[in-house]
Amino acid sequence: MAAGARRAGLGAAVTALLAAGLVLALGPAEVGSPGEQRGHVWVLSAANWSLVLQGQWMVQFYAPWCPACQQIEAAWENFAKESEHLDITVGKVDVTQEPGLSGRFFVTTLPTIYHAKDGVFRRYRGSRTSEDLRGYILERKWEAVEPVAGWKSPSSIMMHGMAGLFHFSGWIRQIHSYFTGTLGIHVWGSYAIFILSTLLIGLILGLILVLIADCLCPSKPRYREEASVELIERENAELTAVEEVEEAEEFSANELEEAAEEKEDISDGEDGAKSSEEANSSEDGSEEDSAVDEGSGTEETEDICEPQPTDSETQSSVRQRKSQVADNGL
Repeated sequence: MAAGARRAGLGAAVTALLAAGLVLALGPAEVGSPGEQRGHVWVLSAANWSLVLQGQWMVQFYAPWCPACQQIEAAWENFAKESEHLDITVGKVDVTQEPGLSGRFFVTTLPTIYHAKDGVFRRYRGSRTSEDLRGYILERKWEAVEPVAGWKSPSSIMMHGMAGLFHFSGWIRQIHSYFTGTLGIHVWGSYAIFILSTLLIGLILGLILVLIADCLCPSKPRYREEASVELIERENAELTAVEEVEEAEEFSANELEEAAEEKEDISDGEDGAKSSEEANSSEDGSEEDSAVDEGSGTEETEDICEPQPTDSETQSSVRQRKSQVADNGL
């Protein structure tokens, strides 16, 4: 944040220095009395420029040393003489005397002519003869020209800041003239002074911005940072403890499950052994039963297979028994 504030202050100072260089390039100022009406032409300044916001105006921005401005000076005077018939007010601005006003209109080339109608500004880009200027008003050619954007309008807040910047550059030009004229310092020496002053001002502005930022957004005290670090460490310790407890619980649960599975396996093995023994005993009993059944079956078959005595044999056996009885009786 501090580096950004220093860069911002340095950028503002460099911009001011560039604006001062632009004004220095304009050359020495011409002594005059801005804000007065000279003949048919109004001399505009920072004090009375708001007159342009009312009615219809044609305003020229010029510099006394500008050759192109000198060439159209006569045509501009003739056009101003007919201003009453055209229902228009003609004005001019000396950029060497009014750097702030030239900045408000963002004048980058000379001469620059603007048409104003009730605060709406349009830049005139036609021929600079008195006939063409007169036709521009009579034929209302300005209606076909696109107005200046609102944010670039001389009455906008942005251009108000631009006017202040250019006015500051005019003040720097006066200081430069004092250094080179009154004190007799070389031109490059004056430039060096301005460069060093710009750097110093940038550093001071950056420091001021840093202090303002610290006041508006103060940094957290150190003990709060330490407390926050301790709190974070404590929370991390609690989280690790909770994780260890959860891992221990999961581990014990897994051990219980494994023990239960082992018990189940053992019980299943015992049940299997018992069932195998019962199966073996049942097989032995079935074998014995089958053997008994076979024995009884063989006896029955033997009984069935014994031959039945015939009638002749029974008669002969009866006779033998009778004879034995008779013998015994004798």
